[in-house]
Amino acid sequence: MSKPFDYSKWDNIELSDDEEDCHPNIEKESWFRMKHRSRVEREENEEADKKKIDQEMRRDQLRIDELTSRIEKMKGGNDGSDDELEDEEGMNAEIKELAKKQEERQAKLDHYEKNKKWNVDNMCTVTDEKTYVNPSASEPSFDASGYALPPTATTTTTTATTTTTTAVKEEKKSTNSTESAPLPTPPTTQKPTAGPSPPPSGTSTSTATAPKPNKPKVGPVSEKETVLSYADFTSQHEDLLEKYCNMTGMEAIKTFLLQNGTIMLQEHASSYLLLSCLEDEMNGQRDKMKITARNSQVLTNIAELAKSLKKHPGNVIIPFFARVGEASHASSFQEGVDIFIERIIKRAVEKRKEMDAEEQEVEEVDLSSLPKEERLGPGGLDPIEVFESLPKALQEAFESREMDQLREALVGMTPEDAKYHMKRCEDSGLWNAA
Repeated sequence: MSKPFDYSKWDNIELSDDEEDCHPNIEKESWFRMKHRSRVEREENEEADKKKIDQEMRRDQLRIDELTSRIEKMKGGNDGSDDELEDEEGMNAEIKELAKKQEERQAKLDHYEKNKKWNVDNMCTVTDEKTYVNPSASEPSFDASGYALPPTATTTTTTATTTTTTAVKEEKKSTNSTESAPLPTPPTTQKPTAGPSPPPSGTSTSTATAPKPNKPKVGPVSEKETVLSYADFTSQHEDLLEKYCNMTGMEAIKTFLLQNGTIMLQEHASSYLLLSCLEDEMNGQRDKMKITARNSQVLTNIAELAKSLKKHPGNVIIPFFARVGEASHASSFQEGVDIFIERIIKRAVEKRKEMDAEEQEVEEVDLSSLPKEERLGPGGLDPIEVFESLPKALQEAFESREMDQLREALVGMTPEDAKYHMKRCEDSGLWNAA
């Protein structure tokens, strides 16, 4: 049976910051520094003593080897005088004395090793060390408003790695093809909203070179680029945004933002919630609008706090919710939410008036003044000609814009005639079935 491993050496682990032996009247930091200094001095003295013992053992071992060699030569020689015999006895005595000293020194070294106290400096040794440098670490990860920027550099690096790996695999497969043969198009992955476009496919070469990450643009962004990036952002993350809009508990919102902060702390997310508030209010969903407004103000306040601290908004999520948990900050936050809700309600009324005014302008357009080609409906029919061909009851119903009157006019007709006239109204644009 093999001897079990001896774990007793781990019983002597020494901690400089151990508080058990610290007197209450002694300042802890000073006590820790004194213990550390004492440990370092003790280890230095032990190492110096070990080196001294090692040197003495090497010196005596050389002497023992020398005496042993001389004795062997004397035994093999022809001269057997009494002086030589006395010298041999003296040399044997000296060897025994040196061997005894060697044993004492070795016992002392074993004592040092057995009673060695382990600490953070000598318990472990570094066998392999690596350093990873993030190429985009110097690039800003949030804008001047405090909102997070899209992870463009990370996305580009990932795409470049995928492209390089694919190119290498394709080169291994096409060993019989010439160098000028084009590579197959790399598999496309879904591109993030604000990320760079995928690299163009090229011809195979002896070495696949990954494209350099694109740095974010510096300077003002055009209105067209903003609209396009917002449309892509909402289409890609609409489910996530809607889920956040309907969240009620602050603890659930905190967890959600910690998990999805890269997306939710972008400015496009805040814009989406603002438009959702306005849409809910205009659709008469006041309760839902209040929830979305509260969640929108969470994002806005986090961005403002990050701007004031000059930090990434993801790093101030926990401090923000810690502040909101206090009664004084919670009341001021709720006051800001109430003011924001009042602004949404006021803006919804103004927006409704603007939409009514636009509809009135469209209504006042005289179709007869337009060329026939411009007033044709989706089905290619002229609305003026179709309207003049309708029965009197249908004409009056369309002029009044009353659904009840339109139903009465259709009920008074045969199903075939009603279907025929309504189909012509749809093709001319007089009636929208949707």
